Amino acid sequence: MCGIAGFAGTGTRRDLAVMRARLSHRGPDGEGVYEDPDRHVFLAHRRLAILDITGGHQPMWNEDSTVAVIFNGEIYNHAELRETLMARGHRFRSDHSDTEVLVHGYEEWGEDLPRRLNGMFAFAIYDQARGRLFLARDRFGEKPLFYSASAGLFAFASELRSLTSHPGIDRTLDKRGLQKFFAYGYLPAPNTPFMGARKLPGGSHLSYEVATGKMQVQRYWTFQLAPDRDPDPRREEAYAEELRALLQQAVQRRLISDVPLGVFLSGGIDSSSILAGVARFRRPEAIKTFTIGFTEPSFDESAYARQMADAFRSDFHLQQLDLAAARELIPFVLSRLDEPLGDPSILPTYLLSRFTRQHVTVALSGDGGDELFAGYDPFLALRPASYYERLVPWVLHRGIRKLADLLPLSGRNMSLDFKIRRTLAGLSYPRALWNPVWMAPVEPELITELFHEPLKAEDLYSEAIALWEADPKLDILDRTLAFFTNFYLPDDILTKVDRATMMNSLESRAVFLDNDLVEFCQRLPNRFKFRNGSRKYLLKKAMQGILPDNILKRRKKGFGIPVAQWLRDGPASPPLTSVEGVNGEWASRQWREHRSGAADHRLFLWSWLSLHTVLNTYGATEAAIAA
Repeated sequence: MCGIAGFAGTGTRRDLAVMRARLSHRGPDGEGVYEDPDRHVFLAHRRLAILDITGGHQPMWNEDSTVAVIFNGEIYNHAELRETLMARGHRFRSDHSDTEVLVHGYEEWGEDLPRRLNGMFAFAIYDQARGRLFLARDRFGEKPLFYSASAGLFAFASELRSLTSHPGIDRTLDKRGLQKFFAYGYLPAPNTPFMGARKLPGGSHLSYEVATGKMQVQRYWTFQLAPDRDPDPRREEAYAEELRALLQQAVQRRLISDVPLGVFLSGGIDSSSILAGVARFRRPEAIKTFTIGFTEPSFDESAYARQMADAFRSDFHLQQLDLAAARELIPFVLSRLDEPLGDPSILPTYLLSRFTRQHVTVALSGDGGDELFAGYDPFLALRPASYYERLVPWVLHRGIRKLADLLPLSGRNMSLDFKIRRTLAGLSYPRALWNPVWMAPVEPELITELFHEPLKAEDLYSEAIALWEADPKLDILDRTLAFFTNFYLPDDILTKVDRATMMNSLESRAVFLDNDLVEFCQRLPNRFKFRNGSRKYLLKKAMQGILPDNILKRRKKGFGIPVAQWLRDGPASPPLTSVEGVNGEWASRQWREHRSGAADHRLFLWSWLSLHTVLNTYGATEAAIAA
């Protein structure tokens, strides 16, 4: 795992050095730079050594030094690609470097290279002969990649802070980007907080012609559901067997490493299934598992994790934490987020990563399982929501919401009163907006108050609406699966995990995002994902007899912290009241209502705090917002 940065056009070696220094936590094991003085192209790399430790320095070149690559990630099918390329006459200097496969793969396949890769990656290739930069990001965007294009300058970096340290980047705040942040709780690609910066979406590549400044962004892959139409009930066992085989294959691919490796273990079905897969390829004493627990019983799941670790006799590592002590880390963690994120589970994810990095450099994770197999609460809400929509006249919706506001506030994570209010909020909008509004820090009609201007929900959620309408053949369950997999997974979950792990120079590998496993899920009918109120139906079926029954049947809990209570006990007045174009008084009112116990605004207030902390690190809290 590494960090990359570079630019073509205006700028100096000092600018490159600052950009590279901003990425030191992503690559503490080494660095490399390259400058083409004729074309004014600069490349920089920070390295976290995982494979080919002695020979994997970057930028890495082909035999005649005409093609170079800087790379962040891991290519799990690099050995197979190497064999193919060698058979076609390519000569390799290394014996197992996945980075070198990218150089020769580009020579052989050009812009078709990303389609052939099974892995997580963000890379930049400099084709010196053609005067071209070619950038690509993995299918789901596990690895980040930001860029900026303006007259006389093209720049890119693994992190927004690195990119914007180049003096040529416009750091005017992007009002629409901030509005979308409060609408989603994260910034859907290509949005960022700044006018001069974009995120390359997952499954995309970018080409930039140095001489002409011509730039082109293209999608090479999109997650699209195309379920099998075979109604044969005997398919269930065949699907379960195929899923077991694909999961084991995905685990085996992610065990390649020249450094110590472990498993994030929560005791849920996703991480437990991964541990079971690892146990097929490693001796028990060689399997290191990592869990954090909390002294507060209502937030602690470590007993389930210990049960699974004992079942497979792994080398179990547990760190018990006091939530009050963990709370003190909030300003530090938020200040290093790079871009605002409205997901409070960034804090326990950071704590787990910090603890794990004390023992290993690589950790396998269960990220993606909830999105691919319908593991979230909104999947449970779809049927009752459909009945409500059909039976309750639209004119009564607002009155019912007011009645729900009279329910006592518990403040607990995912309490019944919280779920009822969130569900009714979503049902105040058309079906295409249910999912984003259910997850939103602020619903659309209130965002208009926050930004002093009328806003259309269709503009705030343009991406979600376009996806909802993309395939009329899909039912409401598949459209919900598509939403979580195309938006929430890459722009919230994977962003959170990347930042939390890389703050600690730890590499995380998402087993469920293996190409073959994902393609299986794309064709799997949704009745095998969600059936009769049972989430992850087929995954549970596939793991019967392998995992204990109580693990298969336990309710999903999530990686929670008492954020509602923490914010209630927090500062008396909210920060960030001086950004032009943002209604600070409205935010102050939400803060006062929450602190008094009159309302539960936890999602907005955490997002507000995250935005304030991040912008403060850029010195942008006094900045104007572009109209």
